[in-house]
Amino acid sequence: MPLRAGLHTGEIEIRGSDIGGIAVHTAARVMAQSQANEILVSRVVTDLVAGAGLTFSERGSHELKGLPGRWDLFAAN
Repeated sequence: MPLRAGLHTGEIEIRGSDIGGIAVHTAARVMAQSQANEILVSRVVTDLVAGAGLTFSERGSHELKGLPGRWDLFAAN
């Protein structure tokens, strides 16, 4: 079964038993850009894990629906 994932990090809002906020919205938009069997991450994630030995491939700059500007995305290897 193919799957796809999007990772971003940031502050979230706790809404009862649910979460929300711009970071959750951003992660969903990053995931929407991924292909089957691909994990895409935002530049925020690559910056936070620098030096950890993880590798990423550039996937270009994208406009993410509902978010300002362009976002650099990377595929986790």
